[in-house]
Amino acid sequence: MSAGNIKKALTLCFLLNTFLLHAQSINDYFQKIRNSEAELTAFISQMPKGGDLHNHYSGAVYAESYINWVINKDFWINTGTLQISPDIDTAIHKGWTKFSILAKTNELNSYRERLLQLWSVKDYNQMSDPPEQHFFATFGAFSPASNINYDSGFLEIKKRAIAENVSYVEMMFSRVDFAKENIDSTGYYIPVLGGIQDQHDANKLKPVLDKLYGKIIKLHVTDSVNSFTHALDSLHYTLHMDDEDFTMRYQTYIIRIQDPVTTFKNLVVSFEAASKDTLITGVNIVAPEDNPVSMRDYWLHMQMFAYCHQKYPSVKYSMHAGEITEGYVQPEQLTWHISEAVYTAGAQRIGHGVDVAYEKDNYKLLNYMSKNRIAVEINLSSNEFILGVKNDKHPILLYKNFHVPIVISTDDAGVSRTSLTEQYVLLALRYKEITYTDIKSFVYNSIEYSFMTSSKKMALKKDLNARFKIFENYIMQQKPQ
Repeated sequence: MSAGNIKKALTLCFLLNTFLLHAQSINDYFQKIRNSEAELTAFISQMPKGGDLHNHYSGAVYAESYINWVINKDFWINTGTLQISPDIDTAIHKGWTKFSILAKTNELNSYRERLLQLWSVKDYNQMSDPPEQHFFATFGAFSPASNINYDSGFLEIKKRAIAENVSYVEMMFSRVDFAKENIDSTGYYIPVLGGIQDQHDANKLKPVLDKLYGKIIKLHVTDSVNSFTHALDSLHYTLHMDDEDFTMRYQTYIIRIQDPVTTFKNLVVSFEAASKDTLITGVNIVAPEDNPVSMRDYWLHMQMFAYCHQKYPSVKYSMHAGEITEGYVQPEQLTWHISEAVYTAGAQRIGHGVDVAYEKDNYKLLNYMSKNRIAVEINLSSNEFILGVKNDKHPILLYKNFHVPIVISTDDAGVSRTSLTEQYVLLALRYKEITYTDIKSFVYNSIEYSFMTSSKKMALKKDLNARFKIFENYIMQQKPQ
């Protein structure tokens, strides 16, 4: 070997040893502080966190913002029920007053606090209503406020993400407004689909969906899709949601508690929108999974996703699946939801996946998810609040041990009053088997398993490399000696 090559080899060995020692040192420091929540929070708050892939717009904005918006617009509020509305005919509806009047009578702060408790989990006492009911009821309660100031809402999410070193958010933003179009005016298709759902007969289902799809496409789909994408693009580019520090992309979604014809119609339009606009990176399905309609039509919904995948093969989708546990549904219902989402619907990612330990042939399912790189979005705070699932009852280690790609996300940070930082802190506190190296891999997963384009992923991973280098050097220099 020449002297030059020997020198290069020695230099590479030195750099490699330096890297390994540095990596070992930061792992050692992480292990040293991992039983202290305050020290962990100080560490993780500075750590690059990649992306938040399971993020609902309306649930991500904090209730304080919604309250300020309705106060500034001087909404009406029912002083008994705390319902809000931009307009009320007080001659017909009694018990309503304006926020400006509450301000004059010095009652505003009292109502502000009550709204915070109604619109989030703040001060939840576990006695007024069940946790799942309280959580999902918040969305209906603050709904009139959530769509009046998208500019401020988008910027709030972006600024908060940048502040906690999150470089990407894949946000479930909104549905495409197509509700006014009725394709089943005679009521023929709903009972037909119900009968097929009862039989789980995929062969009978396809020709029915073919007919419905034909009817939908003949309607003003393009007009609705263009209106939706134009509004979204205008928000995105006007607010400069993409810059050198941050990237935002969007999912549209359907609601799983509607009648099957409406559900399919909205699903087709969602896929249409995602196929036409590069900012819309995917489609999802939302609403409580244990709702009676969700449970009844679950098989049908999975078939509908599979059908749309055939029509729009380039459109990606993640699915809320397995967000149920013992006591919430009958035991047999815990055995097949994730499997159907993975095998039948062909989901590229799974949201929550809490019931995987109860799935039939769960080892086979986990191996399949690992082999096919189907990531699971872990939402520790919402799983604990809604389902009471935490610590070793949570399946995160089951997923990890089967090498299923894991991403950590917030779900509804505003409702849960949490952050991505807190999710990683909970992860480190609760699961001692998960090392700093594991956590770092989860961060990279949040970029790798996003629905962005390959070129954008590459750019964000390169940026993440630089962020981690700066972060780790800083920690090793500034940590207590």
